Amino acid sequence: MKLWYPYTQMKNLNPYPEVIKGKGALLHLNDGRILVDGVSSWWSSIHGYNNEELNKTLVEQTQKISHVMLGGLTHKPAKELAEKLVEITPKGLNHVFFSDSGSVGVEVALKMSIQYWSNKNKSKKNKFISLTNSYHGDTFKAMEVSDDSDFIQAFSGILNKGYFINAPIDGFLQKDIENDCKVLEQILIYNHKNIAAFILEPIVQCAGGFKIYSPNFLKEVRKLCNQYDVLLIFDEVATGFGRTGKLFASEHSNVTPDILILGKALTAGYLGHAATLATTKVFNCFLGKNYENAFMHGPTFMGNPLACSIALKSIEIFEREEYLKKIQQIEAIITDEFSKISSPFIIEKRIIGAIGAIELYDKKYIDGFKEFALQNNVWLRPIGNIIYLMPPYIIKKKELKKILKVINNWFILIHLKHDN
Repeated sequence: MKLWYPYTQMKNLNPYPEVIKGKGALLHLNDGRILVDGVSSWWSSIHGYNNEELNKTLVEQTQKISHVMLGGLTHKPAKELAEKLVEITPKGLNHVFFSDSGSVGVEVALKMSIQYWSNKNKSKKNKFISLTNSYHGDTFKAMEVSDDSDFIQAFSGILNKGYFINAPIDGFLQKDIENDCKVLEQILIYNHKNIAAFILEPIVQCAGGFKIYSPNFLKEVRKLCNQYDVLLIFDEVATGFGRTGKLFASEHSNVTPDILILGKALTAGYLGHAATLATTKVFNCFLGKNYENAFMHGPTFMGNPLACSIALKSIEIFEREEYLKKIQQIEAIITDEFSKISSPFIIEKRIIGAIGAIELYDKKYIDGFKEFALQNNVWLRPIGNIIYLMPPYIIKKKELKKILKVINNWFILIHLKHDN
């Protein structure tokens, strides 16, 4: 086989279903089947597929210029997208650095943090704090701030990891998080002189198991980072653009981080692109007479005109069509349908915004689920011992209910299998 697939054992691999086109929340296969997409192509295609406005925007920008370097040149789509992102993200994030993927956006944030302290003559501040079960990307520094998992196991022996703490375990509504913050404060008391930043996904750890935690935790983390002179980074690559029911997950707590990372839904699944936003405090630390104080990073495709144009149009559609209301409706349907699912194999059902996840006691209860969903014309791809859905926001009610029915039917099937 010539094509090498991600996260896949290639030996004796059965042929994958081949997609020939998409429309709305549907994927059309070359064998005539039509799948309802329950995961938005890794959580990015929030408007579904083949959106006419996005298609038109892409064509129009292609006829002007498809790519030009931002090193020494600039262009309108990049400047306008930077302005729009500053407008819609939490107050105080006034500066935007573009890159070409979520993982690289994380690398940018981590490098930015380290160089920030180096520019302040505190080069020993180069370690990071992360949450257990966290996942921040596949590049090396991103793997160092991610917890041990199948994603990074092959490289665990050479990663220079920092500090990890547990996220609160009692969910979104947890009020008292004092005990959960004690470990963090102890790490900061003894190690803050070596710590550059604390990086976390606000509210939901997506690829790390869809753990949902309290906004109160973010408020306390912000206070502690201020107190011990440590930067705070929010990785909203997966949680941004409405996925948790707010435009950005950080809005649940009204906390502004020092650095914010966006990707995935930023360009609605059309092109790879990411943005790392920083406060003026961070930005100003890179200003000076010396070239060496300038931020030392520059991806070839950062600020790509096609990606920036698509992102601008995507945000326009999101705002005009009141997508947050659509997400509320999706959440209500998931909540209702999840209430009908009962199984002794389930640890917990978790729902927030357009995310629904069911954690099972053992991965063996998920063996064969992806194939079962395909047989029933639904595209879902579990992670570990979790069945989840993160559908496009434009999904129709009957399509969403079809996904949820397949999940329910799976539990009926495994009951029969394991009862016998």
